[in-house]
Amino acid sequence: MHAKRIFFILLGCALVSFGLVYFNMENSLADGGFTGITLILYFVWSIDPAISNIVLNIPMFILGYRILGRTLFVYTIIGTLGISLFLWIFQEFPVIYLPLQDDLALAALFSGVFIGTGLGIVFRVGGTTGGADIIAKLGFKYFGLSMGRTLFMVDAVVIASSLVYLDYRQAMYTLVAVFVAARVIDFIQQGAYSGKAAFIISENTGAIADAILMEMDRGATILTGRGSFTGKEKEVLYCVIARNETVRLKNLVEKTDPHAFITISNVQDVMGEGFTLDDKKQPLP
Repeated sequence: MHAKRIFFILLGCALVSFGLVYFNMENSLADGGFTGITLILYFVWSIDPAISNIVLNIPMFILGYRILGRTLFVYTIIGTLGISLFLWIFQEFPVIYLPLQDDLALAALFSGVFIGTGLGIVFRVGGTTGGADIIAKLGFKYFGLSMGRTLFMVDAVVIASSLVYLDYRQAMYTLVAVFVAARVIDFIQQGAYSGKAAFIISENTGAIADAILMEMDRGATILTGRGSFTGKEKEVLYCVIARNETVRLKNLVEKTDPHAFITISNVQDVMGEGFTLDDKKQPLP
């Protein structure tokens, strides 16, 4: 399990570093958090971000160890060193040339996608890349704050400081990149196994549940409810389905009981049989 997490942390670090080198540094865009500070040091004093990233994160190593525990401390070191390692690799051994100085919109979008995807992967497996990531993880752990939203607020402060080398156009595109990254982080954090949850109130919940099981191979739970107006007890059927099964479920319910009342809402993350486990309780490939 540790080897798998370390692999994904390093993969995320590679994506973040790729975005920073080929979209931010190549197009004079800023970034938020500690990487944003390293870019300020790079553009103003030509200090290598691979080095300044490690130096700036030393206090975060201490904070991560004392507050978040030994495991996250180790993952933080791996994430921080991973960012610095891949920053050095991509600077010393360029793998692609993307001249986007005349199209900062594309540069900002791809920066946000790469950095957001990388950070999302790191967060998803319980790691951090140091710096503001730890602040965001603390906010999520103790206050339930969205990690993407917390990072966006921290980033805004750093980006404001980046105006020492940014012009207004670069600053505006940087905000676009950071916003896209925050949305991508939240999307990955909320899970790839998203779906729809349905509440069905009917006089024929048993028949609907059987139909869902037989025709859709989905389970359902029968709950007991009571109407606020009539005071009568009723059965409420609850089931979770994939997004592409919504129309199929509605048609099935309507065919079984045309008078059924149904509500369908988004589910951000789903774990269990039919989504992350097969019928033998084994993880899906």
